[in-house]
Amino acid sequence: MRRKIPSSASLQAFEAAARHGNFARAAAELSLTEGAISRQIARLESLLECKLFDRTGTRVKLNTVGTHYAHHVREMLERLERETQYVMGMPEGSRSLEIAVLPTFCSRWLIPRLSGFQSLYPDITLNIAARTDPFILTGSGFDAVIHFEHPAWAGMRMQVLFEERLVPVCHPDLLTGNNIVGQLNTLPRIHRRQNPEAWLHYAEQSGIVLDNPAQGVRYDLHEMAIAAVLAGQGVAMVPRIYVEKELNRGSLVAPWPQSEQLSKTFCLVKPVETGINEIALQNFERWLQAESLLVN
Repeated sequence: MRRKIPSSASLQAFEAAARHGNFARAAAELSLTEGAISRQIARLESLLECKLFDRTGTRVKLNTVGTHYAHHVREMLERLERETQYVMGMPEGSRSLEIAVLPTFCSRWLIPRLSGFQSLYPDITLNIAARTDPFILTGSGFDAVIHFEHPAWAGMRMQVLFEERLVPVCHPDLLTGNNIVGQLNTLPRIHRRQNPEAWLHYAEQSGIVLDNPAQGVRYDLHEMAIAAVLAGQGVAMVPRIYVEKELNRGSLVAPWPQSEQLSKTFCLVKPVETGINEIALQNFERWLQAESLLVN
């Protein structure tokens, strides 16, 4: 059966008219006549068997159906343009992977290591997008996602990478005197919004007294919390793998014990079938596994 898909000309005319709320301005943008815009939209409405604009004299305004349709058409055209530009920029014979990654993991662990992957596989292009929450991988446009173990990934193929363990860190200038353990109770605490009980659990597990574990500012991302501690604003519980460089050069210190229980498992999550990108994804997975073995 032939697909019931509008022409690209009709969709572009509709999107421009919807955005401007005016056929004349849409015509000027697309270098068409106002009559041409009107005819394209009439063809679209005929195909859809419904009106998209309310017309009062020479004025037009999107109706409820038109507003809904315009949102999806604009999203589809923007994605099509991005994909077209992407394909145009691909070297001949190259392969590509679309990977979703947790933001701080991407900036602090993955990207600094990608030169090694690129030297091994110069014909594979990695396109990376940040995703903080689990999502439905099938049909998302991603070949894989690097995330924590989660029920949302049920039915997907999963490769365990390593454990993320939290440790309190702060700027060295904040530490004074000899009672380092006791100072953890007096320093301003920085929280990650998605894990508000981390300090409470850490106090219970470590035996370090914290009068009010919930007190302190909250940030969405570990990257934000790390920026705050680098600025000397307090102490934060962050994954050690994110701050190894700062700890090694002394711009951050971690004199308190690492938590052995506050941890999450990083995984590479793949759909059941990956199709034409399977070989490239296997190469990426092998490289990730090798890099993961270096995590303490």
